[in-house]
Amino acid sequence: MKGTRLAVILGIALLMPASVAKVKQTYTDPRDGKAYEIVTIGRQTWLAENLAYKPAKGKYWAFADDEKYAKTYGYLYDWEAACQSCPPGWHLPSQAEWREMAAFLGGEAVAGGKLKEKGTAHWRAPNTAATNETGFTALPGGHRGHVSDDIFNDLYDIGHWWSATESSPRSAWFVLMLHHRPGIHFSTYPKKVAFSVRCLKN
Repeated sequence: MKGTRLAVILGIALLMPASVAKVKQTYTDPRDGKAYEIVTIGRQTWLAENLAYKPAKGKYWAFADDEKYAKTYGYLYDWEAACQSCPPGWHLPSQAEWREMAAFLGGEAVAGGKLKEKGTAHWRAPNTAATNETGFTALPGGHRGHVSDDIFNDLYDIGHWWSATESSPRSAWFVLMLHHRPGIHFSTYPKKVAFSVRCLKN
């Protein structure tokens, strides 16, 4: 009987996606010494925090130009800066790489809930379907430049993350998650707009 139970337990364990990390590890950016939590989802290893690196070149901002927000939500980067701001051995993920993660998590309609931080400490209610079962801890850092070049919006409501994939010479694809929806969504926007960055390990 004990042998049968053990076999059943082992069988269930083998069926579970072992590629979703339950215990986060850390990575220290050698450029500034900042430590980030990292998480493995499927075949991919991601920063489990928004990037908060100050590049020597390129345009980036703390939300509302207030550094206190950068401590939690990271910086907002225009697309050119986003493409060159990940640390050595990491890169800005392509649209296809974001979609690969969404597919592994059951599809775009439900992946956002599995990626969003639980509760309403940082997300506005109702933070629909948020479980953060992946440990990715997606946060709604808002954006800069959607309405006007110097206007910040959507903190607590929407998380936006650049992809490395261009849609035109002036625009690129990005990912968004919303406080009132369970999915992960893809759209395009001009490269001058500033969004958050999540880095993917090479």
